[in-house]
Amino acid sequence: MTQLLDTAIVAARRLPDDAQDDIARLVLRLASDDAPEPIALTADERAAIETSLGQAARGEFANEAEVEAVWA
Repeated sequence: MTQLLDTAIVAARRLPDDAQDDIARLVLRLASDDAPEPIALTADERAAIETSLGQAARGEFANEAEVEAVWA
């Protein structure tokens, strides 16, 4: 086991049981030989991600009122 994986496991042990189970499922899926192929993104999805990354890089985040409006 690598030092990084060992450190991650030590950190995961401090989390609540449900979070530990989530991490375990992810690790098992990643380590599985029969893991499904990654889902290919459409051109529109890639463009949306690029737009979002650009906005984040420019510090264009929603303000508190905008976030509250989404949850209302």
